[in-house]
Amino acid sequence: MPLPADRTPVIIGVGEVLDRPADPAAALEPLALMAAAVRAADEDAGGGFLNRIDSVDVINLVSWRYDRVAARLAERLGIMPTRSVYGLVGGETPTTAIHEAALRIMNGNSVVAVITGGEAQNAVAKAKAAGVQLPWTAPAKQPENPIIPSEHVTPLGMQHGIFQPIHIYPLYENATVAAWGLTPRAALAESGAAYEKISAAAAANPHAWGRSAYSSGEITTVSDDNRMICWPYTKRMVANNNVNAAAAVLMTTLAAARAAGIAEDRIIHVHGGASAGEHMDFLKRDQYVHSAAQDAVLGQAMRIAPAGFDRVELYSCFPTVPKMARRSLGLGADVPLSVMGGLSFAGAGLNCYMLHSTCAMVRSLRERPADQALLYGQGGYVTKHHALVIGCRPAEPAWLMLNRDVQDAAEDARLDVPRFAGSHAGAAVIESFSIVFGRDGQPSHGSVVGRTPEHDRVFAKVAVADAETMAALLSLDAHPIGLPGRVSVGDDGLQQWAMR
Repeated sequence: MPLPADRTPVIIGVGEVLDRPADPAAALEPLALMAAAVRAADEDAGGGFLNRIDSVDVINLVSWRYDRVAARLAERLGIMPTRSVYGLVGGETPTTAIHEAALRIMNGNSVVAVITGGEAQNAVAKAKAAGVQLPWTAPAKQPENPIIPSEHVTPLGMQHGIFQPIHIYPLYENATVAAWGLTPRAALAESGAAYEKISAAAAANPHAWGRSAYSSGEITTVSDDNRMICWPYTKRMVANNNVNAAAAVLMTTLAAARAAGIAEDRIIHVHGGASAGEHMDFLKRDQYVHSAAQDAVLGQAMRIAPAGFDRVELYSCFPTVPKMARRSLGLGADVPLSVMGGLSFAGAGLNCYMLHSTCAMVRSLRERPADQALLYGQGGYVTKHHALVIGCRPAEPAWLMLNRDVQDAAEDARLDVPRFAGSHAGAAVIESFSIVFGRDGQPSHGSVVGRTPEHDRVFAKVAVADAETMAALLSLDAHPIGLPGRVSVGDDGLQQWAMR
């Protein structure tokens, strides 16, 4: 039996704002960007919903830190929602917030909800470079929900210089090469082909920050304007958060949408979704060839849509994410993986990409209706996962009402986590590795994650002056996974790796 119309959650409006002033002092601050995006979403819905908003979710900000973020936004909009929440950090948080808003609407706890987020990192960076004081709301001395490094970065990772997402995603990229039976050259070609299609989507998206289409070779080949960042990722394979942009998604009940006269072909239904996570410490993961949490989340999404997805948006901060997701979903290599245009090309604020992607997917479904489409977001570094299924037809209530947490399924599928042997010295084999490059285009540092003969895990620094080791790690013709080496313990107490 379908849900009653007054409990059926639907998306009725989407809004996006780009801000590109030549003078950074003329740029809109994030609060102003978000307010404009919310108003644009209300206009997209036909107007009249702004003052009816009873629930506001604001995606975590990085470029400018406020206190009372959601309350400040409500004040700018001149609204008085009964619920206003400022979220935590995570690339999956937009789809999570949309999903949770749908559940509140279904349960009768909300009638009109908005989810919004925005950043002005481009203006902040330009102002800093020019020595310009931005005439914005004074940043808070104690900002709300700041990033707490100790919650996301381990001391050992900091000691190795392997602590940012760009350093950690290559552990999965390099491990999957072996697991999928590829050479590094073939894996790079797969990334280039997938990202070529993603860049084409960005070029066709008027709401994308970057609208250039690139060939596979232009994406994967090192050049003066496409330096190597962390092997094997060039600049065009890395997320671009240097934008001034905001997005908003407006939701209500099917009954309210119909009462407002919104055409049925502009109403998008929320069908359900799922979430799960990995351990925050990447050295406490069971392996790097797939993610049990990602598999559980996408598996649930496929159960919600047994006939498959007409189109997908797979989070694309780095190529390994959509490549792993594509395999979990059983999609062919020729399937487009984005309607938005990807974080590398379309760009978005640090935590906001899936909000912009939802806007792009809603527009796509209105233009070319389909029963079900997938929005898959990820946060951390293969850490937090959320999938959301939306479509043009009404949802099956059983799926929408189902508990979205599939953590137990992820835990059941997870292998045993290897014991960490931080004092091990002796033989080991390569499990994966990460090599970071400097702005001069040369390797600056790196580390190997390895396994001892007892299958314990080690984490060993690589000496970039060690030509034999670097040649093995950076080869495009043969992957180094499983190759033997030796671990020693240096005077600093950290393990060291060598291919001999």
